Amino acid sequence: MSVLPSSRGQLSDLLLRALTQDVHELPAAVPVDVAEPLGDEDLQLALYLCYELHYRGLPGVDDGWEWEPSLLRLRQALEYRFERALLDAVPWEGETVAASEIDLALRAVAELDEAEGVSLSRYVRLRATLEQALEFFVHRSAYQLKEADPHSWAIPRLHGPPKAALIEIQADEYGGGRSEWIHAELFARAMRAVGLDSRYGAYLDIIPGVTLATVNLMSLLGLHRRWRGAIVGHLALFEMTSSIPNRRYALGLRRLGLDGDATLFFDEHVEADAVHENVAAVDLAGGLVRQDPPLGKAVLWGARALAHLDGRWASHVVRCWEHQRTSLLRALDLEHPARLPAPVPV
Repeated sequence: MSVLPSSRGQLSDLLLRALTQDVHELPAAVPVDVAEPLGDEDLQLALYLCYELHYRGLPGVDDGWEWEPSLLRLRQALEYRFERALLDAVPWEGETVAASEIDLALRAVAELDEAEGVSLSRYVRLRATLEQALEFFVHRSAYQLKEADPHSWAIPRLHGPPKAALIEIQADEYGGGRSEWIHAELFARAMRAVGLDSRYGAYLDIIPGVTLATVNLMSLLGLHRRWRGAIVGHLALFEMTSSIPNRRYALGLRRLGLDGDATLFFDEHVEADAVHENVAAVDLAGGLVRQDPPLGKAVLWGARALAHLDGRWASHVVRCWEHQRTSLLRALDLEHPARLPAPVPV
């Protein structure tokens, strides 16, 4: 991220104004009164910026803001509204699931999502235009350029077999010790291959709140130890439902004449996530519930929360595309598009 984004309302304006100054105490009480927290542009941008202080930081912002108590108080207020809305949309269910059945319960969540949700991957596979495919890359950049980092917050909160399983997955995400195979770098290469700006946070100004919410969910769950079961459930479902959509994305990009670096990220995930699926569901999620049975409810809630927010995002994108309008806050500047090959028949 080379510059800070523009504000989208009172909350993000207050935060951005503060962050451009020396560290100081923020107002004691900031009202967080929004009607639709799960997609509110102002709340989701403000929360995303608060979380970024724990990742790579923000351009021109003093690192001392990361642990400034008054900023943490603001973040807590934003999180409270976000969390309440999540729990309203995805109620906390009282089921108790044995560790040996967690993988089946997670698969049931995946199958229900597949049956009821809008399939963005099918749309990209069969119908997306080149301009829409570029928008897809921009949406995904909010997470993929820091892929695996939110889930890594869980590492010090686990021990024994679940920790080993998580590290096995994360080691692959980070390239197995080879920086050129870090998945975030593969996505950056894909963005460059299609003529987009691959710098971290380059498109934050035009990524809508419904997309930011999917990333904020990971940060919320990863940064709070009390949500360690939910971040494990989130990762488990993430891995279990990744291989087939990524195959569709790769096929859709090839339909548009793209290949090489443009599709390598998606091809890699078809293979890697097929391997990770069993590790995540059985060894990670099942292993955690075996150690601490009450966490089973949180594991399944984290998976359902992922399915809900990703479903909202996919519905937004497909609805916009079907009505021939941009799914971003404003259309991409395609004045100087990359030199790309012509689409090929399906």
